[in-house]
Amino acid sequence: MRCDLAGKVCLVTGAARGIGRAIADAFAENGGRVVYTDVDDAGAREAASGISGALGFGLDVTDSAAIEAAVGRIVDECGRLDVAVNNAGVNTMAHRVTIDEFPRDEWDRILSVDLTGLYEVSRFAARVMRAQGSGRIINIASIAGLVPLRLQCAFVAAKAGVVNLTKAMALELAPHGILVNGIAPGSTLTEGTRKLFYGEGGLFHDSVKQMLAHVPLGRPGETREIAVAALFLADPENSYMNGHVLTVDGGWTAGYTREF
Repeated sequence: MRCDLAGKVCLVTGAARGIGRAIADAFAENGGRVVYTDVDDAGAREAASGISGALGFGLDVTDSAAIEAAVGRIVDECGRLDVAVNNAGVNTMAHRVTIDEFPRDEWDRILSVDLTGLYEVSRFAARVMRAQGSGRIINIASIAGLVPLRLQCAFVAAKAGVVNLTKAMALELAPHGILVNGIAPGSTLTEGTRKLFYGEGGLFHDSVKQMLAHVPLGRPGETREIAVAALFLADPENSYMNGHVLTVDGGWTAGYTREF
């Protein structure tokens, strides 16, 4: 997909790899001046290296002061902020258990990044965008926020919060020229999902066939396919979509595909 992001300054969190990097790269390929941020400072810098006009630096979305400083730096160096993509997120690798056994510290860790971190980045980005009278905020949710999955109570709760927070933000910010939308990816090939499912040594590799039996396309998504959705939401020509969460899941949540 091609769109014209020339002159647009785009912040992407969690951009060192995976979906975040694919989105950031797609924005850069379409003329945007992209700011790659990630808790992995070296990874963010490497991702941005060699891309004209791009910035790359470390950002922990659980650190409110660091977020405020990062947004201030973007405005100082780039003059504005047009698109903010809240992609930074975590899930649990070690704990796939029922809620009565789910550790409280793991709950706090996941919510602090996946929901509170998104809130913090959004509120500082929104202040800049309100002053400009324009902007786009794109929140990366998950199908787990639309149709709950078992044994992931914290991730499901966080992503469900992202879905409704996206809609609430859309109601609040649209009068100020800011469009807020989301993307709900299904299972997507990333470093994390390879460790869980798709790599030969994945923790849950034995359940891959069963999981993909629910996906009409019969395969996981590619990060570039999620990036296409982000491009669509960031495209200046897409000027009347607001408060929508775009599902990109190969048909997983469209209905039952299993035989009964």
